[in-house]
Amino acid sequence: MQPINKNNWHSLEIAEVESHLQVSTSSGLTSDEADARLTQYGRNAITARQEQSALVRFLLQFNQPLIYILLVATAVTLALGEYLDAVVIFAVVFINAVIGFIQESSALKAIDALAKGMALRAQVVRNGKKQVIDAQLLVPGDIVLVQSGDKIPADMRLFYVRNMKVDESALTGESVAVEKSTEPVLADEVLGDRFCLGYASTVVTYGQGRGIVVATGDATEVGKIQKSILSAEELQTPLTIKIKKFSHLLLQVIVTLSCIVFGVGLLRGEAAGEMFMVAVALAVGTIPEGLPVAVTIMLSLGVSKMAARRAIIRKLVAVETLGSTNVICSDKTGTLTENQMTVQEIFAGGGYYKATGLGYQPVGDILAGDAALDPNQNQALIMCLNAGMLCNESILRQQDDRWVIDGDPTEGAVLVAARKLGLQEDSLLQEFPRIDTIPFESEYQYMATLHAAAKPVIFIKGSIEAVLTRCAYAMEPNGSAGMIDKESISAEVDRMAALGLRVLAFAVLEPSESTSTLQHTSVSNNLTFLGLQGMIDPPRKEAIEAVKLCQKAGIDVKMITGDHAVTASTIAGQIGLQGSSKDGKLVAVTGKDIQSMDDQEVEELVVHTAVFARVAPEQKLRLVKSLQARGKVVAMTGDGVNDGPALKQANIGIAMGITGTDVAKDAADMVLTDDNFSSIEGAVEEGRAVYDNLTKFIVWTLPTNLGEGLVILAAIAIGASLPIQPVQILWINMTTAVFLGLMLAFEPKEPDIMNRPPRPVNLPILGYELIMRTLLVGSLLLIASFGLYLYERRVVGANMAEAQTVATTVFIVLESAYLLNCRSLIRPMRQIGYFSNPWVYYGILAMLASQMIFIYVPFMNQLFHSSPIGFLSWMRIAGAGVLLFTIVSIEKLIRLKVANGKS
Repeated sequence: MQPINKNNWHSLEIAEVESHLQVSTSSGLTSDEADARLTQYGRNAITARQEQSALVRFLLQFNQPLIYILLVATAVTLALGEYLDAVVIFAVVFINAVIGFIQESSALKAIDALAKGMALRAQVVRNGKKQVIDAQLLVPGDIVLVQSGDKIPADMRLFYVRNMKVDESALTGESVAVEKSTEPVLADEVLGDRFCLGYASTVVTYGQGRGIVVATGDATEVGKIQKSILSAEELQTPLTIKIKKFSHLLLQVIVTLSCIVFGVGLLRGEAAGEMFMVAVALAVGTIPEGLPVAVTIMLSLGVSKMAARRAIIRKLVAVETLGSTNVICSDKTGTLTENQMTVQEIFAGGGYYKATGLGYQPVGDILAGDAALDPNQNQALIMCLNAGMLCNESILRQQDDRWVIDGDPTEGAVLVAARKLGLQEDSLLQEFPRIDTIPFESEYQYMATLHAAAKPVIFIKGSIEAVLTRCAYAMEPNGSAGMIDKESISAEVDRMAALGLRVLAFAVLEPSESTSTLQHTSVSNNLTFLGLQGMIDPPRKEAIEAVKLCQKAGIDVKMITGDHAVTASTIAGQIGLQGSSKDGKLVAVTGKDIQSMDDQEVEELVVHTAVFARVAPEQKLRLVKSLQARGKVVAMTGDGVNDGPALKQANIGIAMGITGTDVAKDAADMVLTDDNFSSIEGAVEEGRAVYDNLTKFIVWTLPTNLGEGLVILAAIAIGASLPIQPVQILWINMTTAVFLGLMLAFEPKEPDIMNRPPRPVNLPILGYELIMRTLLVGSLLLIASFGLYLYERRVVGANMAEAQTVATTVFIVLESAYLLNCRSLIRPMRQIGYFSNPWVYYGILAMLASQMIFIYVPFMNQLFHSSPIGFLSWMRIAGAGVLLFTIVSIEKLIRLKVANGKS
């Protein structure tokens, strides 16, 4: 076989394709040649992706710096014979690993979905005869036959078409079925404009065709998308990046301090075993063991909240990513629009009319100005709508609670328009029974139907060029035939087209003689022009409002679609997107424009452009990468196979739940159950709330670890025994994280949450003010815990277990008091409401009940080296808690006044 640029089949004549693939379109391949090519090219199937085993994914949960320290601590305590301590420490590590494993267990299945998308059977010509074979046995050079309803089984160069239309929306984003031809096109045409190619996994909606297979399996366009999905980077979220940096910094600090403490102890003559336990206590105390568990659970709660707003989260980290998203790249069809062609404007009888209502639901009016039109006022309008309903092959029906179209979307649109004037198919067909039809053919660009009535009548619909040239008259509002002004009609067509409307023309003819057959010569001249119907896939009303809210929140919204530039820029303008414009209209950049640019030019362009049209799958991926190269956190929506790579590459991929393909859903982080852009805005709001509450949790938990570390260091500095043992530290960290910290997940959203700009990616979790608060609270915990420990030992005369129990309980009570301060990082409790989050109080009660078990149950005394304490000890601990709450409240009040003064 001769070498050829496999990307340019669409630019070759059929004879060239036959020559390159060594096949005849009439006889096809021989069985022997097909078998040989099957061996050479392999089966027509998408290669399955290699997945990590469940065991490997579980073991990777331990591949974290802070976990290494805990594993070492487990080994050291085990070697020293402290078996209970070792079991408790390892149990914490194991629980974290299990939760992380569950979080990541929803593995990517996009490639399996692509494989399912391939047709199961195919009709081919081999050995000069038609036969049906397993589509996986197709090879380059096979002659394939397809017709309406068939899924195209492989990429093929069409050499015969008859009225063939193909739904390529899943692959290209084109909102209406594409009319196919056999003529070659330019080599640099984008995917959606290669009209002589049929693509694997697309569906024939009308007509029939034949083609030569030019690519199978991984070499098809959907196969190329597979490679793009695999090559797309798995990006970390802003939170995971920050926590990773924090973990590495904390690791260095912990290791350094532990080594210093161990070395100082040895120099002072302390036993090596005892100093190992001190170093372990320091490491365990400064590691926030509860953080991974708490983050996972808080994100899971965020998932539940988002599900109530019709956004299903597939990957937990997506919840947090939404909060820092500053660019949303949205598909047009079905997300920003209804994904249902709708007639919006009608020109008939010299009058201009507007159709209200959206989509296929037959609800709305035909309006002249602001009032509903009396149907008797314009017979030309009625006849125009009659023609649309009678000269039609589609069916409008109700499926569950939705109205759907069986057939071409543009035909469905004119059916719905006629219904809005009260017309019904059944009654019209009784009045005008159909006798014969000229089906739509690309060569003629029109469809015609012959009907029996008092007199035979012919209705015709099609392109303005095909219909207007055949018209000699125009119907007047009273129903009579008058003079036709073709220039004014053409001007009306241009006006509608400039609005992005797809325009169909309608005409009627009463034959001079009775006839039962219809020929092209029957409608060649003397037709009476009835009118025009302009249609578009209209924007969702709720999407318009959602775009405004996103822009108010500092989020840039961009449209990236496979549809035509004029249509895309029109819809973008109606929705209110903001970008480069000319003459008051948004400028749409096409895939062909992008193809000629280098990476630097694309990066500069993408920031200021709001509309990208006729974009190929690899270009969507390139646009997302260009935005990320500019430091943007990108959310990308999509529903088709073509969206898979960009969905995976984006910081958060958002797939459509209703119209979305399995490929899109499995590549995405989030799925919208209603396919509505407004649900994205709601999810962003929830994502910001989750991040707020995560920040509150981190601000609440870090002082505990700081305080525990300071207590250990203070004990070493003065040569005292440890006020808190390692297992007691683990008890504090894990139980308070669950009973106290997690209650912050139920904190209501801050009132200004959607008035803030997105968080900068490089902004640390804790700013200067919060770091200072962490130092303040950590110091207060040190003073209270160590002070009361020494008081119990030296003043009260308590034994070691009792004093350590007091020191442990100090942390529990003071953390409970500090939790109330962390419900808002700025506002005092009276502003956020004392009881707006009752879960905080339930958590405190649960924590205190657990601490009672820790103190007074013998089994817990043995496990955690605790001991019962008296009433006066409780009073001293409670007083410390009140004091901490008061000090932090004053600090917040001072900072709030300073902030208000600056503003």
